[in-house]
Amino acid sequence: MSDNRSIGFGCPMWHHDQWRGHWLSSGSSGETSLRQYSRVFNSIEGNTSFYHLPDESSLRRWQQAVSAGFRFCFKFPQQVSHGQDLDEHSDELNVFLTRMGLLEEQIGLLMLQLPARFSPAQLPRLNRFLSALPREFDYGVEVRHPEFFQNVSYARQLNELLTSHRVNRIIMDTQGLFAARANNELLKEVQHKKPKVPVHVVTTADKPVVRYVGHPSLASNPQWYRRWQTKLEQWQRAGKQPFMFFHMPDNAYAPWLAKHFARDWANQSQAPGFQVDIPDRVEQGGLF
Repeated sequence: MSDNRSIGFGCPMWHHDQWRGHWLSSGSSGETSLRQYSRVFNSIEGNTSFYHLPDESSLRRWQQAVSAGFRFCFKFPQQVSHGQDLDEHSDELNVFLTRMGLLEEQIGLLMLQLPARFSPAQLPRLNRFLSALPREFDYGVEVRHPEFFQNVSYARQLNELLTSHRVNRIIMDTQGLFAARANNELLKEVQHKKPKVPVHVVTTADKPVVRYVGHPSLASNPQWYRRWQTKLEQWQRAGKQPFMFFHMPDNAYAPWLAKHFARDWANQSQAPGFQVDIPDRVEQGGLF
Protein backbone atom coordinates (compact mmCIF):
# COMPACT_ATOMS: atom_id res chain seq x y z
CA MET A 1 0.00 0.00 0.00
CA SER A 2 1.21 3.53 -0.71
CA ASP A 3 2.20 5.61 2.27
CA ASN A 4 -0.87 7.83 2.46
CA ARG A 5 -1.31 8.29 6.20
CA SER A 6 -4.04 10.92 6.02
CA ILE A 7 -6.58 8.21 5.13
CA GLY A 8 -6.90 4.96 7.07
CA PHE A 9 -7.83 1.85 5.08
CA GLY A 10 -8.43 -1.59 6.50
CA CYS A 11 -10.60 -4.62 7.21
CA PRO A 12 -12.43 -5.84 10.31
CA MET A 13 -9.74 -8.47 10.99
CA TRP A 14 -6.08 -9.08 10.20
CA HIS A 15 -6.32 -12.86 9.86
CA HIS A 16 -8.65 -15.21 8.02
CA ASP A 17 -7.89 -18.82 7.27
CA GLN A 18 -8.86 -18.33 3.63
CA TRP A 19 -6.25 -15.58 3.22
CA ARG A 20 -3.48 -18.09 3.77
CA GLY A 21 -1.71 -18.92 0.56
CA HIS A 22 -3.35 -15.99 -1.24
CA TRP A 23 -1.69 -12.97 0.34
CA LEU A 24 -0.79 -14.25 3.79
CA SER A 25 1.84 -16.95 4.07
CA SER A 26 0.55 -20.51 4.37
CA GLY A 27 1.53 -20.86 8.04
CA SER A 28 0.58 -17.38 9.21
CA SER A 29 -1.29 -16.69 12.45
CA GLY A 30 -1.30 -14.19 15.30
CA GLU A 31 1.42 -11.54 15.10
CA THR A 32 2.76 -13.01 11.85
CA SER A 33 -0.58 -12.31 10.16
CA LEU A 34 -0.73 -8.81 11.66
CA ARG A 35 2.77 -8.05 10.41
CA GLN A 36 1.85 -9.13 6.88
CA TYR A 37 -1.53 -7.38 7.05
CA SER A 38 0.13 -4.09 8.05
CA ARG A 39 2.29 -4.16 4.92
CA VAL A 40 -0.88 -3.88 2.85
CA PHE A 41 -3.24 -1.84 5.05
CA ASN A 42 -2.48 1.00 7.44
CA SER A 43 -5.37 0.50 9.86
CA ILE A 44 -7.60 -2.16 11.42
CA GLU A 45 -11.16 -2.09 12.73
CA GLY A 46 -10.48 -3.78 16.05
CA ASN A 47 -13.59 -5.87 16.64
CA THR A 48 -11.73 -8.27 18.92
CA SER A 49 -11.99 -5.90 21.90
CA PHE A 50 -15.80 -5.82 21.55
CA TYR A 51 -15.97 -9.50 22.47
CA HIS A 52 -12.84 -10.00 24.56
CA LEU A 53 -10.48 -7.38 25.92
CA PRO A 54 -6.88 -8.17 24.89
CA ASP A 55 -4.39 -8.53 27.72
CA GLU A 56 -1.35 -6.30 28.07
CA SER A 57 1.11 -8.79 26.60
CA SER A 58 -1.02 -9.22 23.46
CA LEU A 59 -1.28 -5.47 22.96
CA ARG A 60 2.48 -5.03 23.28
CA ARG A 61 3.12 -7.83 20.77
CA TRP A 62 0.68 -6.27 18.34
CA GLN A 63 2.37 -2.92 18.73
CA GLN A 64 5.75 -4.45 17.94
CA ALA A 65 4.35 -6.23 14.88
CA VAL A 66 3.40 -3.05 13.01
CA SER A 67 5.09 0.15 11.88
CA ALA A 68 4.79 3.43 13.77
CA GLY A 69 2.28 4.75 11.22
CA PHE A 70 -0.19 1.91 11.66
CA ARG A 71 -3.45 2.76 13.46
CA PHE A 72 -5.60 0.48 15.63
CA CYS A 73 -9.28 1.44 15.91
CA PHE A 74 -10.55 -0.74 18.73
CA LYS A 75 -14.18 -1.02 19.83
CA PHE A 76 -15.33 -0.47 23.38
CA PRO A 77 -16.16 -3.79 25.05
CA GLN A 78 -19.78 -4.84 24.68
CA GLN A 79 -20.06 -4.96 28.49
CA VAL A 80 -19.65 -1.19 28.39
CA SER A 81 -21.68 -0.35 25.28
CA HIS A 82 -24.44 -2.95 25.63
CA GLY A 83 -24.42 -4.50 29.08
CA GLN A 84 -23.97 -1.53 31.43
CA ASP A 85 -25.94 1.26 29.76
CA LEU A 86 -22.82 3.41 29.45
CA ASP A 87 -21.67 3.45 33.06
CA GLU A 88 -18.80 5.93 33.01
CA HIS A 89 -17.56 4.63 36.36
CA SER A 90 -17.40 0.92 35.51
CA ASP A 91 -14.30 -1.15 36.13
CA GLU A 92 -14.54 -2.58 32.61
CA LEU A 93 -14.32 0.89 31.10
CA ASN A 94 -11.33 1.86 33.25
CA VAL A 95 -9.46 -1.32 32.35
CA PHE A 96 -10.20 -0.83 28.65
CA LEU A 97 -8.96 2.75 28.61
CA THR A 98 -5.86 1.88 30.62
CA ARG A 99 -4.92 -0.91 28.25
CA MET A 100 -5.55 1.21 25.17
CA GLY A 101 -3.10 3.70 26.64
CA LEU A 102 -0.36 1.10 26.14
CA LEU A 103 -0.58 1.67 22.39
CA GLU A 104 -0.14 5.41 22.79
CA GLU A 105 0.04 7.16 19.40
CA GLN A 106 -0.99 4.06 17.45
CA ILE A 107 -4.66 4.39 18.39
CA GLY A 108 -6.55 5.92 15.48
CA LEU A 109 -9.74 6.23 17.51
CA LEU A 110 -11.85 4.18 19.90
CA MET A 111 -15.25 3.16 18.57
CA LEU A 112 -18.45 2.98 20.62
CA GLN A 113 -21.03 0.79 18.88
CA LEU A 114 -24.39 1.34 20.56
CA PRO A 115 -27.18 -1.27 20.45
CA ALA A 116 -30.32 -0.78 18.37
CA ARG A 117 -32.29 -0.23 21.59
CA PHE A 118 -30.27 2.91 22.38
CA SER A 119 -32.86 5.60 21.58
CA PRO A 120 -32.87 9.41 21.41
CA ALA A 121 -34.32 9.45 24.93
CA GLN A 122 -30.95 8.18 26.18
CA LEU A 123 -28.85 10.97 24.70
CA PRO A 124 -28.32 12.54 28.15
CA ARG A 125 -26.69 9.26 29.23
CA LEU A 126 -24.40 9.40 26.17
CA ASN A 127 -23.54 13.00 27.01
CA ARG A 128 -22.47 12.04 30.54
CA PHE A 129 -20.46 9.11 29.23
CA LEU A 130 -18.59 11.14 26.61
CA SER A 131 -17.94 13.93 29.12
CA ALA A 132 -16.12 11.45 31.37
CA LEU A 133 -13.80 10.03 28.70
CA PRO A 134 -10.12 11.07 28.71
CA ARG A 135 -9.16 13.54 26.01
CA GLU A 136 -5.96 11.79 24.91
CA PHE A 137 -7.97 9.55 22.57
CA ASP A 138 -10.19 10.31 19.60
CA TYR A 139 -13.58 8.60 19.58
CA GLY A 140 -16.34 7.50 17.24
CA VAL A 141 -19.97 6.60 17.99
CA GLU A 142 -22.25 4.38 15.93
CA VAL A 143 -26.01 4.44 16.51
CA ARG A 144 -28.55 1.99 15.11
CA HIS A 145 -31.93 3.06 16.50
CA PRO A 146 -34.26 3.92 13.56
CA GLU A 147 -35.34 7.25 15.03
CA PHE A 148 -31.83 8.68 14.60
CA PHE A 149 -32.26 8.15 10.86
CA GLN A 150 -35.97 8.84 10.38
CA ASN A 151 -36.46 11.91 12.58
CA VAL A 152 -34.62 15.07 11.55
CA SER A 153 -34.80 16.56 15.03
CA TYR A 154 -33.30 13.51 16.73
CA ALA A 155 -30.57 13.27 14.09
CA ARG A 156 -29.69 16.92 14.69
CA GLN A 157 -29.60 16.43 18.47
CA LEU A 158 -27.22 13.50 18.10
CA ASN A 159 -24.96 15.33 15.65
CA GLU A 160 -24.84 18.44 17.83
CA LEU A 161 -24.00 16.36 20.89
CA LEU A 162 -21.15 14.57 19.10
CA THR A 163 -19.85 17.83 17.64
CA SER A 164 -19.80 19.44 21.10
CA HIS A 165 -17.53 16.62 22.31
CA ARG A 166 -15.50 16.48 19.07
CA VAL A 167 -16.55 12.86 18.68
CA ASN A 168 -16.96 11.32 15.23
CA ARG A 169 -20.25 9.83 14.06
CA ILE A 170 -19.47 6.43 12.53
CA ILE A 171 -21.19 5.92 9.19
CA MET A 172 -22.51 2.45 8.35
CA ASP A 173 -23.15 1.79 4.65
CA THR A 174 -25.00 -1.49 4.08
CA GLN A 175 -26.67 -0.60 0.77
CA GLY A 176 -24.71 -3.15 -1.22
CA LEU A 177 -25.33 -5.87 1.34
CA PHE A 178 -29.11 -5.42 1.31
CA ALA A 179 -29.27 -5.07 -2.48
CA ALA A 180 -28.24 -8.74 -2.72
CA ARG A 181 -30.85 -11.47 -2.86
CA ALA A 182 -30.48 -13.64 0.23
CA ASN A 183 -30.04 -16.95 -1.60
CA ASN A 184 -27.83 -18.70 0.95
CA GLU A 185 -27.72 -19.11 4.72
CA LEU A 186 -24.62 -16.97 5.22
CA LEU A 187 -26.15 -13.99 3.45
CA LYS A 188 -29.41 -14.40 5.35
CA GLU A 189 -27.50 -14.41 8.64
CA VAL A 190 -25.43 -11.34 7.81
CA GLN A 191 -28.47 -9.38 6.60
CA HIS A 192 -30.21 -10.27 9.85
CA LYS A 193 -27.30 -9.04 11.99
CA LYS A 194 -26.33 -5.86 10.16
CA PRO A 195 -28.45 -2.71 10.49
CA LYS A 196 -30.53 -1.70 7.49
CA VAL A 197 -30.39 2.05 8.00
CA PRO A 198 -30.07 5.01 5.62
CA VAL A 199 -26.59 6.38 4.99
CA HIS A 200 -26.19 9.72 6.75
CA VAL A 201 -23.01 11.32 5.44
CA VAL A 202 -22.12 13.67 8.28
CA THR A 203 -18.92 14.73 9.97
CA THR A 204 -18.97 15.75 13.62
CA ALA A 205 -15.18 15.73 14.20
CA ASP A 206 -11.91 15.30 12.31
CA LYS A 207 -11.74 11.51 11.91
CA PRO A 208 -14.88 10.36 10.11
CA VAL A 209 -15.28 6.58 9.88
CA VAL A 210 -17.05 4.64 7.12
CA ARG A 211 -17.90 0.97 7.68
CA TYR A 212 -18.78 -0.26 4.19
CA VAL A 213 -20.48 -3.65 3.94
CA GLY A 214 -20.39 -4.78 0.33
CA HIS A 215 -22.55 -6.75 -2.05
CA PRO A 216 -21.32 -10.36 -2.13
CA SER A 217 -20.34 -9.99 -5.79
CA LEU A 218 -17.19 -7.88 -5.89
CA ALA A 219 -17.98 -6.53 -9.34
CA SER A 220 -21.37 -5.18 -8.20
CA ASN A 221 -19.98 -2.75 -5.61
CA PRO A 222 -18.81 0.32 -7.57
CA GLN A 223 -22.32 1.78 -7.80
CA TRP A 224 -22.34 2.08 -4.00
CA TYR A 225 -18.71 2.73 -3.09
CA ARG A 226 -17.83 5.40 -5.68
CA ARG A 227 -19.54 8.03 -3.55
CA TRP A 228 -16.95 7.28 -0.87
CA GLN A 229 -14.06 7.81 -3.25
CA THR A 230 -15.33 11.35 -3.85
CA LYS A 231 -16.12 11.95 -0.18
CA LEU A 232 -12.73 10.71 1.04
CA GLU A 233 -11.03 13.16 -1.30
CA GLN A 234 -13.24 15.97 -0.01
CA TRP A 235 -12.48 15.11 3.60
CA GLN A 236 -8.78 14.87 2.85
CA ARG A 237 -8.74 18.30 1.19
CA ALA A 238 -10.58 19.69 4.23
CA GLY A 239 -7.76 18.49 6.49
CA LYS A 240 -9.65 15.57 8.02
CA GLN A 241 -8.20 12.09 8.61
CA PRO A 242 -10.91 9.62 7.58
CA PHE A 243 -10.96 5.86 8.01
CA MET A 244 -12.68 3.39 5.68
CA PHE A 245 -13.13 -0.24 6.64
CA PHE A 246 -14.19 -2.87 4.12
CA HIS A 247 -16.59 -5.68 5.06
CA MET A 248 -18.13 -8.47 3.00
CA PRO A 249 -20.89 -10.95 3.88
CA ASP A 250 -18.03 -13.45 3.82
CA ASN A 251 -15.04 -11.47 5.08
CA ALA A 252 -12.74 -13.90 3.34
CA TYR A 253 -13.31 -11.53 0.40
CA ALA A 254 -12.93 -8.22 2.28
CA PRO A 255 -9.31 -7.52 1.16
CA TRP A 256 -10.34 -7.99 -2.47
CA LEU A 257 -13.21 -5.56 -2.04
CA ALA A 258 -10.58 -3.06 -0.84
CA LYS A 259 -8.44 -3.91 -3.87
CA HIS A 260 -11.35 -3.31 -6.27
CA PHE A 261 -12.07 0.00 -4.52
CA ALA A 262 -8.44 1.12 -4.76
CA ARG A 263 -7.96 0.05 -8.37
CA ASP A 264 -11.21 1.72 -9.44
CA TRP A 265 -10.24 4.87 -7.54
CA ALA A 266 -6.84 4.99 -9.25
CA ASN A 267 -8.61 4.94 -12.61
CA GLN A 268 -10.89 7.81 -11.60
CA SER A 269 -8.56 10.19 -9.74
CA GLN A 270 -4.95 11.15 -9.25
CA ALA A 271 -5.46 12.18 -5.64
CA PRO A 272 -4.99 9.30 -3.21
CA GLY A 273 -2.41 6.91 -4.68
CA PHE A 274 -3.97 4.07 -2.68
CA GLN A 275 -3.00 0.55 -3.74
CA VAL A 276 -3.72 -2.89 -2.26
CA ASP A 277 -0.79 -5.10 -3.18
CA ILE A 278 -2.34 -8.56 -3.10
CA PRO A 279 -2.83 -11.06 -5.94
CA ASP A 280 -6.14 -11.08 -7.76
CA ARG A 281 -8.72 -13.58 -6.63
CA VAL A 282 -11.38 -15.02 -8.90
CA GLU A 283 -14.95 -14.92 -7.62
CA GLN A 284 -16.40 -18.34 -6.99
CA GLY A 285 -19.73 -18.58 -8.74
CA GLY A 286 -21.14 -21.05 -6.24
CA LEU A 287 -20.72 -18.57 -3.38
CA PHE A 288 -22.80 -15.86 -5.03
